[in-house]
Amino acid sequence: MKFHLHLERRVNLVARKKIVFVIVEGPSDEEALGVILTRIFNSNAVYVHIMRCDITTRNGNMPSNIITKVCDEIKQYAKDNHFNKIHFQEIIHLVDTDGAYIPEELVIEDNTLLDHVYTPENIRTPNKQGITQRNIQKSANLNKLYLVNKIWGLPYHIYYMSCNLDHVFYNKINSTNVEKESDSFNFAKQYRDDVQGFLSYICKSDFSIMTDYKQSWEHIKTDSNSLKRHTNLGLCFNNK
Repeated sequence: MKFHLHLERRVNLVARKKIVFVIVEGPSDEEALGVILTRIFNSNAVYVHIMRCDITTRNGNMPSNIITKVCDEIKQYAKDNHFNKIHFQEIIHLVDTDGAYIPEELVIEDNTLLDHVYTPENIRTPNKQGITQRNIQKSANLNKLYLVNKIWGLPYHIYYMSCNLDHVFYNKINSTNVEKESDSFNFAKQYRDDVQGFLSYICKSDFSIMTDYKQSWEHIKTDSNSLKRHTNLGLCFNNK
């Protein structure tokens, strides 16, 4: 009898607290945002799902199947954790732009490098063809995703960090993994008890794009803006 009462209370709790499911690309992204987002969406359970890759550049992912690929990630998480669709409130997807929309001539071949290097003006790389193909795939998939407002029947929005999260949050564009870990820890520590400070930073800084949602994507697609320091994440918190 006690077991059934406990189970009923748990079911009622889950029914009351909807999941705001946040997709990010890596563990440092979760470190920077996990606690802060939980405080912002304090009437809901917030789950941050780490992709550990960029789903928009994964082999075989293209505009014809990218929505299904994202949906499969959400469904798999739900299955693994014994949730159903009714337990979710919305899907928030955060991506780095990585300069995906820049003209091909701004991808510069540089055989002195071991890996690609981002600047606000160009991408320097020892593999121009590889980066060019990546940009074509990524930009096409992003174009498909930002025009979708529901995935798995749930409200869905995708927000960008340009050129990447480290660029927006810490003004560093080519961070090492060690720097990412340290900076994300310090960022979370700074804002975990200052939600209003975080909201002001992400919504009112000179890098904040607070136009209409679709207009914000048109902005990042223009010229070399996908290499410059911009984010439309503030739009996520307009009603918060």
